[in-house]
Amino acid sequence: MPGTSPAAGPDQTEELPGEAAHAAGLPQPVPMRVADQHRLIAVDAMGGDHAPAEIVDGAVAAARELGTHIILTGRPGLLRPLLARHGPPANVHIVPAEESLAMDEGALASWRRPRSSIAVACQLVRRGQAGAVVSAGSTGAIVATAQMRLRPLPGVSRPALAVVLPTRPTPSILIDAGAIADPKPELIVQFAQLGVAYAQTAFGINEPRVGLLTIGSEPGKGNKLARRAHELLDADPSHGGLPISFTGNVEGDDLLAGRVDVIVTDGFTGNVALKTLEGTASFAAGQLREVLGGTLAARIGTVFQRRGLRDLAARLDSESYGGAALLGLEATVVIAHGAVRAKGAAAACRLAAELSNGQISERIRERLGPARHFLRRQ
Repeated sequence: MPGTSPAAGPDQTEELPGEAAHAAGLPQPVPMRVADQHRLIAVDAMGGDHAPAEIVDGAVAAARELGTHIILTGRPGLLRPLLARHGPPANVHIVPAEESLAMDEGALASWRRPRSSIAVACQLVRRGQAGAVVSAGSTGAIVATAQMRLRPLPGVSRPALAVVLPTRPTPSILIDAGAIADPKPELIVQFAQLGVAYAQTAFGINEPRVGLLTIGSEPGKGNKLARRAHELLDADPSHGGLPISFTGNVEGDDLLAGRVDVIVTDGFTGNVALKTLEGTASFAAGQLREVLGGTLAARIGTVFQRRGLRDLAARLDSESYGGAALLGLEATVVIAHGAVRAKGAAAACRLAAELSNGQISERIRERLGPARHFLRRQ
């Protein structure tokens, strides 16, 4: 049966405080000798439209594929039967959390439910018992909870959401995709550093090209925020930060062109751009299905294009990319799509493991430099 939280020492066991102390009814804890922090992922089993069943299925699949330990936070009475269908696996464990956040609840819900499943998952990281967090719950509530429960990295004033765009030959990263709607220009530069660290860790790009999303390619185009951000990105990094390979401005029609590896913007613009792309992709996919199935000749032609169509569908499938990564905190938080199924939940766990094992937090520290400078909170 699944276990409780991992231990604090090599041959000791320890339980979480508060409600999680009810672990007396839970099976054996995970010994620390097999629970290296970077190899442990805390998964909010109660977040998402199809939770907990699809989340548990995805977590089990990821645990078996990756050989890593996964901790599910949620109601044991619901999670145990779901795990029992899978064996249950020895490397998937439960930490109790009797509260959960509904999908329609926003940032304030994190204050009303301090012992929610996402809060307990973050607390596991805070206590050094996990290296990453995965949730498919409300984005606003997850961001607010993570900011309350997790420490920021030195030099990071606010975290940012990074999402992967399906460009060729390698995916591009859009940051910020909705965490900070109205940042200062200095934060845009910080977001660029976070995106560069992501591109290096996830895709092995040594010197990611960075572009600033605005309304024109010329340096003077855009609002005051974009113009000042362009000046800062084009200048030498301050506070001992590493140089950024800034290529200039990019526009909306460049989002999927693959011209740059990291597209940086404010959270308001980034979220509008992302939702526009998602809606356009959904519309185009629906129209394509209608055309391909419209006539006998089209259906016959589809048979000969099955491989290409499968490849295209895989590239455009948001569940293949795992979700958005909240960067800049002491551990990576991966926010999967709210309607995620088991496939997407497993992809989110894979992304969390990849970023944690790739030590993205250390890369971010390196990029921002040794000075512990903090911008005034926005």
